[in-house]
Amino acid sequence: MGSCETCVVRNRAICAALDSDEVGVLNAIGRSRVLAPGESLIWEGDDSVLVANVIEGVLKLSTGTEDGREQIVGMVFPSDFIGRPFGGTTTHGVTALTDAKVCVFNRSDFDAFARQHPALEHKLLRRTLNELDRTRRWMLLLGRKSASEKVASFLLEIAERMATPGCEELQPQGEMRIDLPVSRQQIADVLGLTIETVSRQFTRLKTDGVIDLPSRREVAILNRAALAAEAG
Repeated sequence: MGSCETCVVRNRAICAALDSDEVGVLNAIGRSRVLAPGESLIWEGDDSVLVANVIEGVLKLSTGTEDGREQIVGMVFPSDFIGRPFGGTTTHGVTALTDAKVCVFNRSDFDAFARQHPALEHKLLRRTLNELDRTRRWMLLLGRKSASEKVASFLLEIAERMATPGCEELQPQGEMRIDLPVSRQQIADVLGLTIETVSRQFTRLKTDGVIDLPSRREVAILNRAALAAEAG
């Protein structure tokens, strides 16, 4: 695996809690893996045998319903940690939505390393709590928000998660362009809407001057304050 010291997410990933010597040890037990869109890394229901840091790209977390449909339950972005440390069965599959690069660790090796490095365990705990907060916000989005609020909230979440590291936060009247890692149909599935409803909301936001749609997968947020107000 390439050196952790040159990793583009080194200062944001869980390994940011480690010193140079510790990072060297972690580097020795990891390996990099490149994924093509649609390629799976973890399968729902399997024993937890690996964990990983996302270096590049976007991946989806999904689960299957009893009638065979797929439900996307989340997405992970660069610097996010995926997998289930300390044993257990994976409750969702992990599949690349875009070209992606991940840093993969054998789960048992990672567990042993984490037990010897409390700072890493602390970082894992903080990320787990942050993910719990994000899940609670998602429950509110799915359970209580209107269609327009759902679409606006989704765009804000994607914009925040895909922002370039080191850049200042998007200003209320500033413009930000994002490449959506999912299709309109997938957005509809994630939000519990129909594709027609999602398309209507995109068109309305464009007509209102809140966003622009340069292409099918590209969104330009023209007025963040207005989008935040739309999200409720």
